[in-house]
Amino acid sequence: MCVGFFFQAEDGIRGAQESRGLGDVYKRQRRSFLKAGPLALCGCLFPQAALGAANNMVPSQRSLSIFNQHTGESLEKVYWSRGRYIPDALAEINRIMRDHRTNEVIPMDTGLLDLLHAIHCRMGSQEMLQIISGYRSPVTNRHLRECGRGVAKNSLNMGGMAADICLPDKSLSELRETAVELECGGVGYYPRSGFVHVDVGSVRYW
Repeated sequence: MCVGFFFQAEDGIRGAQESRGLGDVYKRQRRSFLKAGPLALCGCLFPQAALGAANNMVPSQRSLSIFNQHTGESLEKVYWSRGRYIPDALAEINRIMRDHRTNEVIPMDTGLLDLLHAIHCRMGSQEMLQIISGYRSPVTNRHLRECGRGVAKNSLNMGGMAADICLPDKSLSELRETAVELECGGVGYYPRSGFVHVDVGSVRYW
């Protein structure tokens, strides 16, 4: 697990250094593979092959295929390659995940992007990931709270560390289950509103 989990609603903004993302997922998978490898391979007759298989679990590229429901904008972009994030690609992703009400753009947490990538890949979806809410400015967050929309006072959306998402070819319950299994942050289930909230804060579910 990335961190211990709690059953509570969305918490406040944390520093980017505290976020959890795909790197943690692959590290856990690699450690699990290496730990189980000797037993699984009956004495590990081919230890180098086992190590190579573990390393191959980490892809050489990470990409996002996303659609913003409010603006109608879409994007398919490789944002990480050969161990590095690609600045131009990140800028495009930041733009499409902006606060659509104010048009404010901030750098989205790369841990969140990695989490979205992991969810999309793990579910095997053939559709673009639908973004209902990405970055949310303090002004927008305050307005939504005043309108009784149930958003947290210190929403992680304001720090670029959260997103409300859905996938047209997958059920919300499947999406929630996948996000929970990854154990990389908060997961909120909102079937009436048609989305699942994911973030890279502390691990908790509601």
